[in-house]
Amino acid sequence: MFLRKIAVEFQGAGPPQPAPLKWLDSFAMRSFTNDPAFDDTLPVEDGRMEIGARVPLERLRLAMEDWFHRKGCLGKHAKLLVREI
Repeated sequence: MFLRKIAVEFQGAGPPQPAPLKWLDSFAMRSFTNDPAFDDTLPVEDGRMEIGARVPLERLRLAMEDWFHRKGCLGKHAKLLVREI
């Protein structure tokens, strides 16, 4: 089910840093009840997730970035970087 491995990092003023597992868990648990497009997401460690083949990567990035901004995890100008590895 989780065929793809992705890196999730955030970038503020300095170099990119791995998104903490706590943030990824928060997003994944919220998504199980609110958006079925992201049901196939599994946080595995800081900065790493495994996702299903049907999870749209750019849509995932936008949704996670929005969630992290609303929860105060990301600073106002920080960006989220998501890529397959």
